[in-house]
Amino acid sequence: MHDHEHEDHSDLDPMDLRVRALQTILAQKGYIDPGALDLLIDTYQTRIGPRNGARVVARAWSDPQFHDWLLRDASAAIASLGYEGRQGEHMVVVENTDEVHNMVVCTLCSCYPWPVLGLPPTWYKSAPYRSRAVRDPRGVLADFGVTLPVDKQVRVWDSTAEVRYLVLPQRPPGSERLDEIQLAALVTRDSMIGTGLPLQP
Repeated sequence: MHDHEHEDHSDLDPMDLRVRALQTILAQKGYIDPGALDLLIDTYQTRIGPRNGARVVARAWSDPQFHDWLLRDASAAIASLGYEGRQGEHMVVVENTDEVHNMVVCTLCSCYPWPVLGLPPTWYKSAPYRSRAVRDPRGVLADFGVTLPVDKQVRVWDSTAEVRYLVLPQRPPGSERLDEIQLAALVTRDSMIGTGLPLQP
């Protein structure tokens, strides 16, 4: 026992600490292989990430037939590019237009299309985002630095374990001469969740 207080030197939030503790216990009991877990995380963070989704969007921007297929049967269209698997079995793509801006949330937990967007960002899983996105979507967008015209409708889509949504953002003006690779570089993760807009060329 000490007669003085220790400072908290951890930079992890309570949720991260609980996850680390659970991971340590499972590894010590031999239920998980830490190396396999690291490989899985690395795959979704660096090899898949949001780049698969950006390629889907770039293809839709440059190929009218793929664009129509994506809106009609997103799961099949996305799978045709090789992006399929767990958490991406049932996809729906919603398109931003001059009249409508779409935003995605999972109010119950953090359902997210892993095969196209990789691991969800921390804020997507947070209670404040999940609760406020449906009550005050324009306020949430403002927090992300996105201000929309007052006459543009904002639609919020609630993902579930059965259906996961991907936003097809509007193609930026001035990008007409860009190829798919160049177009994909304009597509951000947040623009496919609806909390951001594509980069300008």
